[in-house]
This record gives sequence, structure tokens and C-alpha cells, in this order.
Amino acid sequence: MNTGDTAFVLVSTALVLLMTPGLAFFYGGMVRKKNVLSTIMHSWIIIGLISLQWILIGYTLAFGPDFHGIIGSLNWLGLNGVGAAPNPDYAATIPAIVFMAFQMMFAVITPALISGSFAERMRFPAFIIFTLLWATLIYDPLAHWVWGVGGFLRNLGALDFAGGNVVHISSGYSGLIVALVLGKRKGLGRDSMAPHHIPFTILGAGLLWFGWFGFNAGSALGANGLAGIALVNTNTAAAAAAIAWAVVERYHRGKSTVLGAASGAVAGLVAITPGAGFVTPLSSILIGFIGGVICYLTISVMKAKFGYDDALDAFGCHGIGGTWGALATGIFATKAINPAGANGLLYGNPSQLGIQALSVAATVAFAVIGSWILLKVIGLFTTLRVSEDQEAIGLDLSLHGEEAYPDFI
Repeated sequence: MNTGDTAFVLVSTALVLLMTPGLAFFYGGMVRKKNVLSTIMHSWIIIGLISLQWILIGYTLAFGPDFHGIIGSLNWLGLNGVGAAPNPDYAATIPAIVFMAFQMMFAVITPALISGSFAERMRFPAFIIFTLLWATLIYDPLAHWVWGVGGFLRNLGALDFAGGNVVHISSGYSGLIVALVLGKRKGLGRDSMAPHHIPFTILGAGLLWFGWFGFNAGSALGANGLAGIALVNTNTAAAAAAIAWAVVERYHRGKSTVLGAASGAVAGLVAITPGAGFVTPLSSILIGFIGGVICYLTISVMKAKFGYDDALDAFGCHGIGGTWGALATGIFATKAINPAGANGLLYGNPSQLGIQALSVAATVAFAVIGSWILLKVIGLFTTLRVSEDQEAIGLDLSLHGEEAYPDFI
């Protein structure tokens, strides 16, 4: 066991935890002021829900001893046998309990990302049920497929350094399904849906960018050169995507907005996540720049054309950005950066791009079909969407009995 590696992953764990409150600000600023607390509540309550779910059953389903490449066994139920001793299958130089805690923060933020798609219209009890079931039946098996020893996508050779498939693609496409099942917000296209507090969103984007260093560099699971590469790639892709978004937005709309620059940075962070520990810094510029352009076009052009209400663009940013990042890893990956990885298309191995495409297809299919089934089953027992009156009043008052900005005389 290495004390430096352990300290680094402990700090990275705290950084990734900070991303979820950051996401709460990021999303909270983008909704109307009557829904800001309900939107923040989504991320906040998930920290509690999934922290408990992960310790009780989530970790063993995701990383427990393999069962036919699909799911982890129940051997580590309630963290049975997970303690101070390292598990060489996953991280040979840090305690198994620290690896578990680091992975817990990924499990926490992923369902919180989904909430951006259905903001301002989902009932709180239905949200709680969906979140717990989605984490257990979709996130945990998918994490095993990609990262668990014996997982079938891992055995296939799919590369996902820090969560392109597991976190971003799964949450983005699931969010789209929730948005489609719930339907559009009342008044969309007629009433103003403008963000009520852009500085909140910029603060959230800054916290996300900061925390993402723990997300990606921490996924090296040690204080080493690979962590340094991942950190530089993370910052570089975010910078490139922020610039790309600002340029394309100015060309398309006539002005570059601070909301756009922040959204672009997040798009770049998403895009680099699967390849952060497999590509060069120069490649990360291309991955970030192209990711910023693709996500902008998805959010500003495709969403309007098809008319779906992905309220805060979880699909446009995480689903599309994660898909591009996973495929880009199959193009730009090189063993010169990470000998434990693989060479991509540009380094003489075109088959890696095919493997990445297959892993994306499997992830999308599982997330889409699984989320749709969960919503339909939950809908048999409880109402998914708030009433028109509740939506008109605002979810802060109608669901939580609070106001973010009460009037004082």
C-alpha cells in the first residue's frame, strides 16, 4: 500500500463529491426562479440516497466477483470483506475501502445528471423511486460491464478511463427517455423559460471543472504520471470546447454568451472523460473542440428541430458529448500514453474504433430500454408528473413548501 496514492485518491474522492453540489448550482441557475430549490434538491438528496445504496448493495453489484460478465455477485453486500487491505484486481496500492468511496462519488453524480432533462415537471416521490431503481438496475450492471473484472465490455477491450459510457452516455440517453415520457413543460415555446440566475450556473460550472480533476486524474488511482496526463488533458479539452462553443455561437447567433462558454467547458469535460488517460494533450484539443461544436449544434439546432424538451440539456451535453468522447478514444488512443490501454485508429488499430462503437451501442440500448421500462412500471403505481396547477405555481412551493427568493416588506 502506498500512502501517496492513498492520499491522492482520498482527495480526488472529495473533489468528485464536490461536483454534485456544483451540478446543483449549474442546473439551479438555468431553471425559472419558482423551480430553483426543487432542482437543487434533486442533486442534494441523491448524495444521501446513493451513498447509502452504494454501501448496501451498489458496490458489490458493480465491482463484486463476476457473474457471467453481466453483474457482480453479492459477496460484498454491505461492504462485507471490503476494508483496509488493497484489492489488486482494481487498485493494488490503496485500501479497497478508499477505492469503494471513490467509485461511490461516480455513482452519486450519474443519476443527478439525468435530472437536468426532466427539470421543472417530475413529482418528487416518482423521482426518488426512479433514481433508486435506475442506480441499482442500470448504473450498477453497466459499471460492471465496463470496469468490473470479468465484465463483458471490459473483456471486449472497450476503453473508458473515467466514465464516458458508465456516467455520461448512460445518464444522457436515460434523461432523454424521461423527458420524452413526461412530455414537454407547459408553455414551452410560448412562455419564457430563460435561466433565472446565470451567475449560479457559472459558479456550478467552475465547481464542476475543479472537481473534474479528481474525476479524471483520480481515475489513475495513484499519484503518478498518468494522473498528470489525465489532468492536463482534462483542462485542455475543457478550454478548447469553451472556445469552440463561443466561436460557433457568435457565428450562429451573433453573440458569444457566458452561459455558452460555461456549457462549452462542460461539454469538453464530458468529451475527454473516456480518453483522459489514453490520449495525448494535442489530441485532447481536437476532442474538446469538436465536442464543443457537436454539443452546441445538438442543443441549439437539433433540439429545436425535433421538438423534445431536454430542459437543461443533459442529453445534448452528456449523451452526445459522451458518445463523441467514447468514439474519439477509439481514434486517438495510444499506448505511448498508457501501455495498459490500446492504440486507436490513428495509431494503426482501426478495430479499436469498432470496439468503442459497439460499447456505445450496448450502453445506449441498455440505458434507453431500461429507463423506459422503469418509467412505465413506476407509472403503474404512482403519477410521474406534477399537476398543471403545481407546475404553474412552481415546484418549490407546491412540492417542498419553500421559496428561494421570498419577498420581504
